[in-house]
Amino acid sequence: MANTTFNGPVRSQNGFQTVSIDATTGAVTTTATLGVTTSVTNLTTSNLVFTDQNHPSTAAINATATATAAQVATGYITSTSAAPVTITLPTGTLLGAALGAAAGTVLDLYVDNTAGASTVTIAVATNGIKSDAANTTAASFGQLTVASGATGLARFTLMFSSATAYAFTRTA
Repeated sequence: MANTTFNGPVRSQNGFQTVSIDATTGAVTTTATLGVTTSVTNLTTSNLVFTDQNHPSTAAINATATATAAQVATGYITSTSAAPVTITLPTGTLLGAALGAAAGTVLDLYVDNTAGASTVTIAVATNGIKSDAANTTAASFGQLTVASGATGLARFTLMFSSATAYAFTRTA
């Protein structure tokens, strides 16, 4: 039986990792983007839980600008501006390179505008495509603006179709 690879990245406290499970022996290998490899034996797919809830670093964007790939890769952007802010995402090529992306890579990006006093709008750049859901006029899903104050939290999902192109939508 062949190895099973969770194409990824899988976000961990040490960065992004690829996780492989040998279907014959059950050995698990995780390879970090920093080139560090560790092995674990006797772990099955039912033991694995992948979450992206920990954001040890965040990026602050408080004026209209194009976010860097490193800022987006944190998975958490804050804004505290009193004026409206438009955050343009980096190109698919730049973001894909920063994430080590391939077709199937998914990144959840949280935008926190709870301390802001005006709306934050998210825009896509070259090789970033708004998904069908992002083009809807629904009250929350698909909306690319983030209100200020207590309701000023949003989750956006970027889904890569290749190493250099992604579809973008609001998912919460």
